[in-house]
Amino acid sequence: MKIGYARTSTAEQLAGLEAQERDLLAAGCEKVFKEQLSGAGTERPELAVAMSYMREGDTLVVTKPDRLARSTADLLGYVEATKNKGCRLIVLSMSGQMLDTGNPTSKLMLTMLAAVAEFERDLMKERQAEGIAKAKAEGKYKGRKPTAQNRADEVRKLAAEGKGPSEIARSLGMARNSVYRCLGKAF
Repeated sequence: MKIGYARTSTAEQLAGLEAQERDLLAAGCEKVFKEQLSGAGTERPELAVAMSYMREGDTLVVTKPDRLARSTADLLGYVEATKNKGCRLIVLSMSGQMLDTGNPTSKLMLTMLAAVAEFERDLMKERQAEGIAKAKAEGKYKGRKPTAQNRADEVRKLAAEGKGPSEIARSLGMARNSVYRCLGKAF
């Protein structure tokens, strides 16, 4: 059985999650586990359920390696965990080529590509930190833009005036899901 796993980093990336699910179903996945949360340093409950759902001979399918893992070590851990269960891992979108860990060459390619991606991510973080330090030194660093929760009072005020979530989202320039989250905390 092919089991799919799809993940986006935020709830606002609904189109990305839907695209992953579409691709996984097109690849023959009979069951797809999906979640919307950051892969960095957080538990991924749906991934844990997918891993425990797998039985010997099953295949875990993801669209890209970064949907499954945040580092080379993390990715190799999942490759090993699927192997230990008598299963394999397939990554659909690797520069137009599907990689199947049941094949030693694909496993090597996946490891190399994951290492390169991790290296690029580390370089990007380093450049970002340098840029932030320079902006702070010049007094230009303003920090992260306020999140929707910082505007929860405005959202609740507009809702109290009888405006609907879509109208509130448009008027405040935020996602409708953010409006719902702000309203959910008010009840």
